[in-house]
Amino acid sequence: MKSVSNKKVFLIAVLFFVCFVSGCSRIFRAGQSAKKSEELAELGTTIGMLADVIVPESIPVDGFGLVGGLNGTGSAECPPQVRDYLKQYILTQLPERIDIDKFINRKDTAVVQVYGVIPAAASKNQCFDVQVTPLPGTQTISLENGWLYRTELILRGTFGISTRVLAAAEGALFIDKITSSKVDTKLAYVLGGGRVAEENIINLVIRKPDYRVTSLVRSRLDGRFGYGTAKAVSPNRIELNVPDKYRGTKQRFAEIVRTLFLDNRPESSRERIKTLVNKLASSRDDIYEIALEAIGNESLDELSALLNSSDEQVRLRAARCMLNLGSDQSMPTLREIAGDGNSAYRLEALEAIARFGKRDDIAAISRILLGDHDFDIKLAAYEQLQKLNDFSISQRLVARSFYLDQVAQIKQKTIFVFRSGQPRIVLFGSPIYCSDSIFVQSADGNITINASPGDDYVSIIRKHPRRRDVILQLKSSFELANIIITLCEEPLTKDEQVYQGLGVSYADMIALLKQMCDKRAISAEFRASPLPKIG
Repeated sequence: MKSVSNKKVFLIAVLFFVCFVSGCSRIFRAGQSAKKSEELAELGTTIGMLADVIVPESIPVDGFGLVGGLNGTGSAECPPQVRDYLKQYILTQLPERIDIDKFINRKDTAVVQVYGVIPAAASKNQCFDVQVTPLPGTQTISLENGWLYRTELILRGTFGISTRVLAAAEGALFIDKITSSKVDTKLAYVLGGGRVAEENIINLVIRKPDYRVTSLVRSRLDGRFGYGTAKAVSPNRIELNVPDKYRGTKQRFAEIVRTLFLDNRPESSRERIKTLVNKLASSRDDIYEIALEAIGNESLDELSALLNSSDEQVRLRAARCMLNLGSDQSMPTLREIAGDGNSAYRLEALEAIARFGKRDDIAAISRILLGDHDFDIKLAAYEQLQKLNDFSISQRLVARSFYLDQVAQIKQKTIFVFRSGQPRIVLFGSPIYCSDSIFVQSADGNITINASPGDDYVSIIRKHPRRRDVILQLKSSFELANIIITLCEEPLTKDEQVYQGLGVSYADMIALLKQMCDKRAISAEFRASPLPKIG
Protein backbone atom coordinates (compact mmCIF):
# COMPACT_ATOMS: atom_id res chain seq x y z
CA MET A 1 0.00 0.00 0.00
CA LYS A 2 1.38 3.42 -0.91
CA SER A 3 1.16 6.21 1.62
CA VAL A 4 -2.18 8.00 1.70
CA SER A 5 -0.21 11.22 1.48
CA ASN A 6 0.56 10.36 -2.12
CA LYS A 7 -1.80 12.67 -4.01
CA LYS A 8 -2.63 10.31 -6.83
CA VAL A 9 -3.50 7.44 -4.51
CA PHE A 10 -5.41 9.81 -2.25
CA LEU A 11 -7.60 11.00 -5.11
CA ILE A 12 -8.31 7.42 -6.13
CA ALA A 13 -9.21 6.61 -2.54
CA VAL A 14 -11.62 9.56 -2.42
CA LEU A 15 -13.32 8.36 -5.60
CA PHE A 16 -13.74 4.90 -4.11
CA PHE A 17 -15.15 6.42 -0.95
CA VAL A 18 -17.69 8.45 -2.91
CA CYS A 19 -18.69 5.25 -4.68
CA PHE A 20 -19.21 3.52 -1.34
CA VAL A 21 -21.30 6.21 0.34
CA SER A 22 -23.48 6.62 -2.76
CA GLY A 23 -24.50 2.96 -2.63
CA CYS A 24 -22.11 1.40 -5.13
CA SER A 25 -20.49 -0.99 -2.69
CA ARG A 26 -18.54 -3.03 -5.24
CA ILE A 27 -16.53 -2.77 -8.40
CA PHE A 28 -18.78 -4.50 -10.92
CA ARG A 29 -18.17 -6.61 -14.00
CA ALA A 30 -19.99 -5.47 -17.12
CA GLY A 31 -23.03 -7.37 -18.29
CA GLN A 32 -23.30 -9.76 -21.21
CA SER A 33 -21.59 -8.48 -24.35
CA ALA A 34 -23.71 -6.98 -27.13
CA LYS A 35 -22.41 -9.60 -29.57
CA LYS A 36 -23.61 -12.50 -27.43
CA SER A 37 -26.98 -10.81 -26.88
CA GLU A 38 -27.40 -10.47 -30.65
CA GLU A 39 -26.65 -14.17 -31.17
CA LEU A 40 -29.62 -15.13 -28.99
CA ALA A 41 -31.94 -12.27 -29.97
CA GLU A 42 -33.38 -14.17 -32.94
CA LEU A 43 -34.58 -16.88 -30.57
CA GLY A 44 -36.43 -14.59 -28.17
CA THR A 45 -35.94 -12.13 -25.34
CA THR A 46 -33.45 -13.07 -22.62
CA ILE A 47 -33.03 -11.48 -19.21
CA GLY A 48 -29.67 -10.17 -20.38
CA MET A 49 -31.43 -8.09 -23.04
CA LEU A 50 -33.44 -6.25 -20.40
CA ALA A 51 -31.06 -6.10 -17.48
CA ASP A 52 -27.42 -6.04 -16.46
CA VAL A 53 -26.37 -8.96 -14.29
CA ILE A 54 -24.01 -7.33 -11.83
CA VAL A 55 -21.40 -9.72 -10.43
CA PRO A 56 -19.04 -8.38 -7.73
CA GLU A 57 -15.49 -8.17 -9.00
CA SER A 58 -12.44 -9.08 -6.95
CA ILE A 59 -11.80 -6.35 -4.37
CA PRO A 60 -8.28 -5.25 -3.33
CA VAL A 61 -8.13 -4.66 0.44
CA ASP A 62 -5.53 -3.64 2.97
CA GLY A 63 -5.12 -2.69 6.59
CA PHE A 64 -2.65 -2.03 9.40
CA GLY A 65 -2.02 -4.78 11.90
CA LEU A 66 0.35 -6.09 14.52
CA VAL A 67 2.64 -9.11 14.29
CA GLY A 68 3.77 -10.77 17.51
CA GLY A 69 6.05 -13.66 18.40
CA LEU A 70 9.17 -12.12 16.85
CA ASN A 71 12.49 -12.94 18.46
CA GLY A 72 13.66 -9.37 19.00
CA THR A 73 13.46 -8.53 15.29
CA GLY A 74 10.51 -6.13 15.47
CA SER A 75 10.43 -2.39 16.15
CA ALA A 76 8.46 0.25 18.02
CA GLU A 77 8.17 2.69 15.11
CA CYS A 78 4.62 3.54 14.06
CA PRO A 79 3.05 6.72 12.57
CA PRO A 80 0.79 8.50 15.11
CA GLN A 81 -2.36 8.04 13.02
CA VAL A 82 -1.76 4.29 12.69
CA ARG A 83 -0.82 3.97 16.38
CA ASP A 84 -4.06 5.70 17.44
CA TYR A 85 -6.07 3.36 15.25
CA LEU A 86 -4.28 0.23 16.55
CA LYS A 87 -4.72 1.30 20.18
CA GLN A 88 -8.47 1.65 19.74
CA TYR A 89 -8.77 -1.58 17.75
CA ILE A 90 -6.59 -3.71 20.06
CA LEU A 91 -8.69 -2.64 23.05
CA THR A 92 -11.74 -4.22 21.43
CA GLN A 93 -9.87 -7.52 20.86
CA LEU A 94 -8.29 -8.16 24.26
CA PRO A 95 -10.24 -9.66 27.17
CA GLU A 96 -8.38 -7.49 29.69
CA ARG A 97 -6.78 -4.07 29.61
CA ILE A 98 -3.03 -3.80 29.02
CA ASP A 99 -0.54 -1.02 28.37
CA ILE A 100 -1.00 -0.95 24.59
CA ASP A 101 1.83 1.50 23.90
CA LYS A 102 4.19 -0.80 25.77
CA PHE A 103 2.83 -3.77 23.84
CA ILE A 104 3.40 -2.06 20.47
CA ASN A 105 6.87 -0.84 21.50
CA ARG A 106 8.23 -4.30 22.27
CA LYS A 107 10.95 -5.65 19.98
CA ASP A 108 8.95 -8.87 19.75
CA THR A 109 6.18 -7.06 17.85
CA ALA A 110 6.04 -5.10 14.60
CA VAL A 111 3.40 -2.89 13.03
CA VAL A 112 2.69 -4.17 9.52
CA GLN A 113 0.71 -3.52 6.39
CA VAL A 114 -1.58 -6.32 5.25
CA TYR A 115 -2.74 -6.71 1.65
CA GLY A 116 -5.22 -9.08 0.05
CA VAL A 117 -7.71 -9.51 -2.76
CA ILE A 118 -11.23 -10.66 -1.96
CA PRO A 119 -12.18 -13.14 -4.73
CA ALA A 120 -14.87 -12.20 -7.24
CA ALA A 121 -18.41 -13.00 -6.07
CA ALA A 122 -17.02 -14.15 -2.73
CA SER A 123 -19.21 -15.75 -0.08
CA LYS A 124 -19.25 -14.78 3.57
CA ASN A 125 -16.39 -16.41 5.53
CA GLN A 126 -14.62 -17.46 2.30
CA CYS A 127 -10.85 -17.61 2.88
CA PHE A 128 -8.10 -15.98 0.83
CA ASP A 129 -4.35 -15.36 1.10
CA VAL A 130 -2.91 -12.12 2.47
CA GLN A 131 0.53 -10.54 2.20
CA VAL A 132 2.26 -8.97 5.21
CA THR A 133 5.15 -6.45 5.19
CA PRO A 134 6.64 -4.11 7.82
CA LEU A 135 5.83 -0.42 7.59
CA PRO A 136 8.29 1.28 5.21
CA GLY A 137 11.22 2.98 6.91
CA THR A 138 10.89 1.12 10.21
CA GLN A 139 13.70 -0.82 11.86
CA THR A 140 11.94 -4.18 11.75
CA ILE A 141 14.59 -6.72 10.74
CA SER A 142 12.51 -9.83 10.13
CA LEU A 143 8.95 -11.19 10.36
CA GLU A 144 10.13 -14.79 10.68
CA ASN A 145 8.13 -17.00 13.07
CA GLY A 146 5.61 -14.20 13.57
CA TRP A 147 1.87 -14.37 14.14
CA LEU A 148 -0.50 -11.78 12.66
CA TYR A 149 -3.06 -10.67 15.21
CA ARG A 150 -6.58 -10.20 13.90
CA THR A 151 -6.50 -7.31 11.43
CA GLU A 152 -9.38 -5.42 9.81
CA LEU A 153 -9.20 -5.08 6.03
CA ILE A 154 -10.90 -2.26 4.13
CA LEU A 155 -10.94 -1.13 0.50
CA ARG A 156 -7.32 -0.66 -0.50
CA GLY A 157 -6.06 2.92 -0.23
CA THR A 158 -8.93 4.24 1.92
CA PHE A 159 -7.34 4.19 5.39
CA GLY A 160 -8.58 7.26 7.26
CA ILE A 161 -11.49 7.64 4.84
CA SER A 162 -13.52 4.44 4.87
CA THR A 163 -14.47 2.53 8.00
CA ARG A 164 -16.33 -0.28 6.25
CA VAL A 165 -14.65 -3.58 7.14
CA LEU A 166 -14.76 -5.98 4.17
CA ALA A 167 -12.65 -8.77 5.64
CA ALA A 168 -10.35 -9.73 8.50
CA ALA A 169 -7.05 -11.60 8.59
CA GLU A 170 -4.97 -13.45 11.18
CA GLY A 171 -2.66 -16.42 11.50
CA ALA A 172 0.89 -17.74 11.36
CA LEU A 173 3.23 -16.02 8.91
CA PHE A 174 4.67 -17.98 6.00
CA ILE A 175 7.97 -16.85 4.47
CA ASP A 176 8.95 -18.54 1.23
CA LYS A 177 12.35 -20.23 1.45
CA ILE A 178 12.36 -22.40 -1.66
CA THR A 179 12.07 -20.01 -4.61
CA SER A 180 15.61 -18.63 -4.45
CA SER A 181 18.74 -18.77 -2.33
CA LYS A 182 18.11 -15.28 -0.93
CA VAL A 183 15.20 -15.30 1.51
CA ASP A 184 13.29 -12.06 2.09
CA THR A 185 12.28 -12.26 5.75
CA LYS A 186 10.35 -8.99 5.47
CA LEU A 187 7.88 -10.43 2.95
CA ALA A 188 5.41 -12.85 4.49
CA TYR A 189 2.00 -14.35 3.80
CA VAL A 190 -0.80 -15.77 5.89
CA LEU A 191 -1.94 -18.66 3.72
CA GLY A 192 -5.73 -18.72 3.67
CA GLY A 193 -5.64 -16.20 6.52
CA GLY A 194 -8.13 -13.68 5.12
CA ARG A 195 -11.83 -14.18 5.76
CA VAL A 196 -14.62 -12.33 3.89
CA ALA A 197 -16.91 -10.38 6.22
CA GLU A 198 -20.12 -10.41 4.20
CA GLU A 199 -21.87 -12.13 1.33
CA ASN A 200 -21.23 -10.55 -2.07
CA ILE A 201 -24.64 -10.27 -3.69
CA ILE A 202 -25.29 -10.71 -7.41
CA ASN A 203 -27.77 -8.09 -8.60
CA LEU A 204 -29.97 -7.62 -11.63
CA VAL A 205 -30.45 -4.01 -12.69
CA ILE A 206 -33.33 -3.42 -15.11
CA ARG A 207 -32.16 -0.85 -17.65
CA LYS A 208 -35.56 0.88 -17.89
CA PRO A 209 -37.18 0.84 -14.43
CA ASP A 210 -40.62 -0.77 -14.67
CA TYR A 211 -42.43 -2.72 -11.96
CA ARG A 212 -44.04 -5.00 -14.54
CA VAL A 213 -40.73 -5.96 -16.15
CA THR A 214 -39.12 -6.43 -12.73
CA SER A 215 -42.01 -8.62 -11.61
CA LEU A 216 -41.86 -10.66 -14.82
CA VAL A 217 -38.11 -11.27 -14.47
CA ARG A 218 -38.42 -12.17 -10.79
CA SER A 219 -41.24 -14.64 -11.49
CA ARG A 220 -39.26 -16.26 -14.31
CA LEU A 221 -36.20 -16.76 -12.10
CA ASP A 222 -38.24 -18.17 -9.22
CA GLY A 223 -40.01 -20.51 -11.64
CA ARG A 224 -36.73 -21.82 -13.08
CA PHE A 225 -34.56 -22.04 -9.95
CA GLY A 226 -37.04 -22.15 -7.08
CA TYR A 227 -38.99 -19.70 -4.96
CA GLY A 228 -36.80 -17.14 -3.24
CA THR A 229 -34.10 -17.05 -5.92
CA ALA A 230 -35.01 -13.47 -6.87
CA LYS A 231 -35.95 -10.64 -4.52
CA ALA A 232 -37.14 -7.34 -6.01
CA VAL A 233 -35.78 -4.55 -3.80
CA SER A 234 -36.71 -1.59 -6.04
CA PRO A 235 -38.45 -0.92 -9.39
CA ASN A 236 -35.21 -1.64 -11.23
CA ARG A 237 -33.14 -3.90 -8.95
CA ILE A 238 -33.38 -7.58 -8.07
CA GLU A 239 -31.10 -9.36 -5.60
CA LEU A 240 -30.24 -12.95 -6.50
CA ASN A 241 -29.99 -15.75 -3.97
CA VAL A 242 -27.64 -18.21 -5.65
CA PRO A 243 -29.05 -21.77 -5.49
CA ASP A 244 -26.99 -24.26 -3.46
CA LYS A 245 -26.18 -26.13 -6.66
CA TYR A 246 -24.28 -23.11 -7.99
CA ARG A 247 -22.70 -21.84 -4.76
CA GLY A 248 -19.25 -22.84 -5.97
CA THR A 249 -19.82 -21.58 -9.52
CA LYS A 250 -21.44 -18.18 -9.11
CA GLN A 251 -20.00 -16.84 -12.35
CA ARG A 252 -21.66 -19.65 -14.30
CA PHE A 253 -24.96 -18.99 -12.55
CA ALA A 254 -24.72 -15.33 -13.58
CA GLU A 255 -24.18 -16.35 -17.22
CA ILE A 256 -27.16 -18.73 -17.03
CA VAL A 257 -29.33 -15.90 -15.69
CA ARG A 258 -28.22 -13.65 -18.55
CA THR A 259 -29.19 -16.24 -21.17
CA LEU A 260 -32.51 -17.27 -19.62
CA PHE A 261 -35.39 -16.69 -22.03
CA LEU A 262 -38.47 -14.99 -20.60
CA ASP A 263 -40.84 -16.96 -22.79
CA ASN A 264 -40.80 -20.58 -21.64
CA ARG A 265 -43.79 -21.95 -23.53
CA PRO A 266 -43.15 -25.57 -24.61
CA GLU A 267 -43.51 -24.86 -28.32
CA SER A 268 -41.07 -21.93 -28.13
CA SER A 269 -38.57 -23.95 -26.09
CA ARG A 270 -38.58 -26.89 -28.52
CA GLU A 271 -37.59 -24.67 -31.45
CA ARG A 272 -34.91 -22.91 -29.43
CA ILE A 273 -33.42 -26.19 -28.26
CA LYS A 274 -33.04 -27.52 -31.80
CA THR A 275 -31.36 -24.32 -32.93
CA LEU A 276 -29.06 -24.12 -29.90
CA VAL A 277 -28.00 -27.78 -30.18
CA ASN A 278 -27.12 -27.26 -33.85
CA LYS A 279 -25.08 -24.18 -32.98
CA LEU A 280 -23.36 -26.04 -30.11
CA ALA A 281 -22.28 -28.71 -32.59
CA SER A 282 -20.78 -26.19 -35.01
CA SER A 283 -19.52 -23.32 -32.84
CA ARG A 284 -16.82 -22.94 -30.19
CA ASP A 285 -18.80 -20.25 -28.33
CA ASP A 286 -19.88 -21.43 -24.88
CA ILE A 287 -23.02 -19.28 -24.94
CA TYR A 288 -25.04 -22.09 -26.57
CA GLU A 289 -24.13 -24.60 -23.87
CA ILE A 290 -25.06 -22.07 -21.19
CA ALA A 291 -28.36 -21.20 -22.93
CA LEU A 292 -29.33 -24.88 -23.08
CA GLU A 293 -28.54 -25.28 -19.40
CA ALA A 294 -30.69 -22.22 -18.70
CA ILE A 295 -33.66 -23.78 -20.50
CA GLY A 296 -33.43 -26.88 -18.34
CA ASN A 297 -34.25 -30.58 -18.61
CA GLU A 298 -36.22 -30.10 -21.83
CA SER A 299 -32.81 -29.89 -23.55
CA LEU A 300 -31.66 -33.38 -22.54
CA ASP A 301 -33.03 -35.45 -25.44
CA GLU A 302 -31.54 -33.23 -28.13
CA LEU A 303 -28.24 -32.92 -26.26
CA SER A 304 -27.86 -36.69 -25.93
CA ALA A 305 -27.44 -36.98 -29.71
CA LEU A 306 -24.19 -34.99 -29.44
CA LEU A 307 -22.59 -37.59 -27.16
CA ASN A 308 -21.75 -39.53 -30.34
CA SER A 309 -20.14 -36.55 -32.09
CA SER A 310 -16.75 -37.12 -33.70
CA ASP A 311 -15.64 -33.79 -32.20
CA GLU A 312 -14.34 -34.38 -28.68
CA GLN A 313 -14.97 -30.80 -27.59
CA VAL A 314 -18.60 -31.06 -28.67
CA ARG A 315 -18.95 -34.32 -26.71
CA LEU A 316 -17.44 -32.66 -23.66
CA ARG A 317 -19.74 -29.65 -23.76
CA ALA A 318 -22.86 -31.67 -24.39
CA ALA A 319 -21.97 -34.14 -21.62
CA ARG A 320 -21.13 -31.34 -19.19
CA CYS A 321 -24.39 -29.57 -19.89
CA MET A 322 -26.37 -32.79 -19.39
CA LEU A 323 -24.63 -33.56 -16.10
CA ASN A 324 -25.25 -30.00 -14.90
CA LEU A 325 -28.94 -30.63 -15.60
CA GLY A 326 -28.85 -33.75 -13.47
CA SER A 327 -28.57 -36.47 -16.12
CA ASP A 328 -26.17 -39.37 -15.43
CA GLN A 329 -26.44 -40.45 -19.06
CA SER A 330 -23.43 -38.31 -19.87
CA MET A 331 -21.14 -39.77 -17.19
CA PRO A 332 -19.55 -42.46 -19.43
CA THR A 333 -18.55 -39.75 -21.92
CA LEU A 334 -17.00 -37.56 -19.25
CA ARG A 335 -15.18 -40.52 -17.66
CA GLU A 336 -13.80 -41.53 -21.05
CA ILE A 337 -12.44 -38.03 -21.75
CA ALA A 338 -10.98 -37.66 -18.25
CA GLY A 339 -9.21 -41.00 -18.52
CA ASP A 340 -7.86 -40.47 -22.04
CA GLY A 341 -4.15 -39.66 -21.72
CA ASN A 342 -4.15 -38.06 -25.18
CA SER A 343 -7.13 -35.77 -24.60
CA ALA A 344 -6.71 -32.00 -24.27
CA TYR A 345 -9.93 -31.78 -22.24
CA ARG A 346 -9.15 -34.11 -19.34
CA LEU A 347 -9.11 -31.48 -16.63
CA GLU A 348 -12.34 -29.93 -17.91
CA ALA A 349 -14.03 -33.33 -17.86
CA LEU A 350 -12.84 -34.08 -14.33
CA GLU A 351 -13.90 -30.61 -13.20
CA ALA A 352 -17.37 -31.16 -14.66
CA ILE A 353 -17.73 -34.48 -12.84
CA ALA A 354 -16.50 -32.90 -9.59
CA ARG A 355 -18.85 -29.95 -9.89
CA PHE A 356 -22.17 -31.67 -10.48
CA GLY A 357 -21.54 -35.42 -10.31
CA LYS A 358 -22.62 -37.74 -7.51
CA ARG A 359 -20.20 -38.36 -4.69
CA ASP A 360 -19.57 -42.01 -5.64
CA ASP A 361 -18.89 -41.07 -9.28
CA ILE A 362 -16.47 -38.31 -8.28
CA ALA A 363 -14.60 -40.60 -5.90
CA ALA A 364 -14.43 -43.53 -8.33
CA ILE A 365 -12.89 -41.63 -11.25
CA SER A 366 -10.62 -39.59 -8.94
CA ARG A 367 -9.18 -42.71 -7.32
CA ILE A 368 -8.31 -44.08 -10.75
CA LEU A 369 -6.69 -40.80 -11.81
CA LEU A 370 -4.48 -40.70 -8.70
CA GLY A 371 -2.20 -43.10 -10.55
CA ASP A 372 -2.13 -41.07 -13.79
CA HIS A 373 1.19 -40.23 -15.45
CA ASP A 374 0.15 -36.56 -15.79
CA PHE A 375 0.83 -34.87 -12.46
CA ASP A 376 -1.72 -32.09 -13.06
CA ILE A 377 -4.41 -34.77 -13.42
CA LYS A 378 -3.11 -36.59 -10.36
CA LEU A 379 -3.17 -33.38 -8.31
CA ALA A 380 -6.69 -32.49 -9.46
CA ALA A 381 -7.88 -35.99 -8.52
CA TYR A 382 -6.27 -35.67 -5.07
CA GLU A 383 -7.96 -32.30 -4.50
CA GLN A 384 -11.39 -33.79 -5.27
CA LEU A 385 -10.81 -36.73 -2.94
CA GLN A 386 -9.51 -34.44 -0.23
CA LYS A 387 -12.73 -32.39 -0.40
CA LEU A 388 -14.71 -35.62 -0.03
CA ASN A 389 -12.61 -36.81 2.95
CA ASP A 390 -12.15 -40.02 0.95
CA PHE A 391 -10.58 -43.06 2.59
CA SER A 392 -7.81 -43.11 -0.06
CA ILE A 393 -6.19 -40.12 1.68
CA SER A 394 -4.75 -40.41 5.18
CA GLN A 395 -4.88 -36.97 6.78
CA ARG A 396 -3.37 -35.52 9.94
CA LEU A 397 -3.40 -31.98 11.32
CA VAL A 398 0.13 -31.19 12.50
CA ALA A 399 0.70 -28.64 15.27
CA ARG A 400 -2.66 -27.02 14.48
CA SER A 401 -0.77 -25.41 11.59
CA PHE A 402 -0.88 -27.56 8.44
CA TYR A 403 -2.19 -30.86 7.12
CA LEU A 404 -0.04 -33.85 6.28
CA ASP A 405 -1.82 -35.95 3.67
CA GLN A 406 -0.59 -39.37 2.53
CA VAL A 407 -1.72 -41.05 -0.67
CA ALA A 408 -0.74 -44.71 -1.02
CA GLN A 409 -0.52 -47.11 -3.98
CA ILE A 410 1.13 -44.67 -6.37
CA LYS A 411 4.31 -45.80 -8.14
CA GLN A 412 5.80 -42.38 -8.82
CA LYS A 413 6.68 -40.83 -5.46
CA THR A 414 6.12 -37.08 -5.25
CA ILE A 415 6.11 -34.55 -2.43
CA PHE A 416 3.75 -31.67 -3.13
CA VAL A 417 3.50 -28.59 -0.90
CA PHE A 418 0.90 -25.85 -1.02
CA ARG A 419 2.04 -22.22 -0.87
CA SER A 420 -1.46 -20.80 -1.26
CA GLY A 421 -4.70 -21.52 0.55
CA GLN A 422 -4.72 -24.10 3.34
CA PRO A 423 -1.11 -25.18 4.06
CA ARG A 424 -0.66 -28.86 3.13
CA ILE A 425 2.12 -31.34 2.55
CA VAL A 426 1.02 -34.22 0.34
CA LEU A 427 3.05 -37.43 0.09
CA PHE A 428 2.10 -39.20 -3.13
CA GLY A 429 3.26 -42.82 -3.03
CA SER A 430 3.29 -43.06 0.74
CA PRO A 431 4.99 -44.49 2.68
CA ILE A 432 8.13 -42.64 1.57
CA TYR A 433 11.42 -43.47 3.30
CA CYS A 434 14.70 -41.59 3.61
CA SER A 435 17.99 -43.16 2.69
CA ASP A 436 19.96 -44.88 5.46
CA SER A 437 22.69 -42.26 5.15
CA ILE A 438 21.44 -38.71 5.52
CA PHE A 439 22.76 -35.35 6.60
CA VAL A 440 20.59 -32.31 5.94
CA GLN A 441 20.85 -28.96 7.68
CA SER A 442 18.64 -25.87 7.45
CA ALA A 443 20.12 -22.76 5.84
CA ASP A 444 20.58 -21.07 9.23
CA GLY A 445 22.15 -24.20 10.76
CA ASN A 446 19.51 -24.45 13.47
CA ILE A 447 17.97 -27.75 12.32
CA THR A 448 19.86 -30.94 11.51
CA ILE A 449 18.57 -34.29 10.22
CA ASN A 450 21.22 -36.96 10.49
CA ALA A 451 21.66 -40.74 10.17
CA SER A 452 24.68 -42.89 9.34
CA PRO A 453 24.63 -46.30 7.59
CA GLY A 454 23.58 -48.95 10.08
CA ASP A 455 21.72 -46.56 12.40
CA ASP A 456 18.33 -47.73 13.63
CA TYR A 457 16.84 -44.25 13.71
CA VAL A 458 17.22 -40.70 12.40
CA SER A 459 18.54 -38.03 14.79
CA ILE A 460 16.70 -34.74 14.61
CA ILE A 461 18.39 -31.79 16.31
CA ARG A 462 17.17 -28.24 16.75
CA LYS A 463 18.66 -25.27 18.53
CA HIS A 464 16.07 -23.69 20.78
CA PRO A 465 14.60 -20.69 18.85
CA ARG A 466 14.86 -18.34 21.86
CA ARG A 467 17.45 -19.96 24.16
CA ARG A 468 20.47 -20.43 21.94
CA ASP A 469 22.38 -22.39 24.56
CA VAL A 470 19.72 -25.13 24.56
CA ILE A 471 19.86 -27.89 21.96
CA LEU A 472 16.85 -30.18 21.52
CA GLN A 473 17.19 -33.69 20.11
CA LEU A 474 14.61 -36.33 19.21
CA LYS A 475 14.63 -39.64 17.34
CA SER A 476 12.50 -40.66 14.37
CA SER A 477 12.06 -43.66 12.13
CA PHE A 478 13.22 -43.38 8.52
CA GLU A 479 9.65 -42.92 7.31
CA LEU A 480 9.25 -39.35 6.02
CA ALA A 481 5.82 -38.79 7.58
CA ASN A 482 7.29 -39.58 11.00
CA ILE A 483 10.20 -37.21 10.44
CA ILE A 484 7.79 -34.39 9.52
CA ILE A 485 5.68 -35.01 12.62
CA THR A 486 8.74 -35.17 14.88
CA LEU A 487 10.07 -31.91 13.49
CA CYS A 488 6.84 -29.92 13.49
CA GLU A 489 4.58 -31.11 16.29
CA GLU A 490 4.39 -28.99 19.43
CA PRO A 491 5.91 -29.96 22.78
CA LEU A 492 3.67 -32.10 24.96
CA THR A 493 4.08 -29.87 28.02
CA LYS A 494 4.26 -26.13 28.42
CA ASP A 495 7.50 -26.25 30.38
CA GLU A 496 9.11 -27.80 27.28
CA GLN A 497 10.66 -30.65 29.24
CA VAL A 498 8.84 -33.38 27.33
CA TYR A 499 8.74 -33.29 23.52
CA GLN A 500 6.48 -34.84 20.96
CA GLY A 501 7.93 -32.54 18.34
CA LEU A 502 10.32 -29.64 17.94
CA GLY A 503 7.86 -26.98 16.76
CA VAL A 504 9.50 -26.35 13.36
CA SER A 505 7.42 -24.02 11.17
CA TYR A 506 5.66 -25.05 7.97
CA ALA A 507 7.95 -22.77 5.93
CA ASP A 508 11.09 -24.35 7.40
CA MET A 509 9.70 -27.84 6.93
CA ILE A 510 9.02 -27.50 3.22
CA ALA A 511 12.45 -25.92 2.72
CA LEU A 512 13.98 -28.99 4.39
CA LEU A 513 11.88 -31.30 2.21
CA LYS A 514 13.14 -29.60 -0.93
CA GLN A 515 16.71 -29.89 0.25
CA MET A 516 16.24 -33.57 1.11
CA CYS A 517 14.93 -34.25 -2.40
CA ASP A 518 17.67 -32.18 -4.06
CA LYS A 519 20.34 -34.13 -2.14
CA ARG A 520 18.64 -37.44 -3.00
CA ALA A 521 18.16 -38.22 0.67
CA ILE A 522 14.60 -39.00 -0.45
CA SER A 523 13.86 -40.80 -3.72
CA ALA A 524 10.96 -38.56 -4.62
CA GLU A 525 10.21 -35.55 -6.82
CA PHE A 526 9.57 -32.25 -5.06
CA ARG A 527 6.83 -29.93 -6.34
CA ALA A 528 5.25 -26.77 -4.95
CA SER A 529 2.22 -24.70 -5.88
CA PRO A 530 2.77 -21.06 -6.93
CA LEU A 531 3.00 -18.30 -4.35
CA PRO A 532 -0.09 -16.10 -3.87
CA LYS A 533 -0.52 -13.42 -6.54
CA ILE A 534 -1.68 -10.42 -4.58
CA GLY A 535 -0.01 -7.55 -6.39
